[in-house]
Amino acid sequence: MTLEAILAYLHLLAILTMVVFIASEAALCRIEWLNAAVVERLARVDMVYGIAAVLVLLTGLLRTWLGVKGTGWYWTNPLLHIKLTLFIIVGIVSAFPTITYMRWRKTLRATGALPAEAEVKKTRKLVMIQAHLIALIPLFAVFLARGYGK
Repeated sequence: MTLEAILAYLHLLAILTMVVFIASEAALCRIEWLNAAVVERLARVDMVYGIAAVLVLLTGLLRTWLGVKGTGWYWTNPLLHIKLTLFIIVGIVSAFPTITYMRWRKTLRATGALPAEAEVKKTRKLVMIQAHLIALIPLFAVFLARGYGK
């Protein structure tokens, strides 16, 4: 039971970290606030967000393998597959802002130029899509935890 509690705690901590950092990206990625310091900060915030996302996935997988319910219970439930699919979609969408932030930072360091308004708006839209998809995942999680889908 102690391992189950520790895994649940680590999973929740990683989820909360991920949510905080995607919210930070959404707040920072605005044309009216964008300056050199914010471009640098966005790259760092996105890195923490990415690390947290990896930890969410790892701790979630560990919960299915080492948790009390076991793999047979989790992996035969379609709700787990919906959660994972949403998470993968978030990861794919996330790749675009990550690449963009790295490019912005590289350009900023080389020329001092900030990104164009249209590019900032496009990138923020992708961040908001991620944030909204992330908010759907717990809906399936609570039903999964209560045995729906079996």
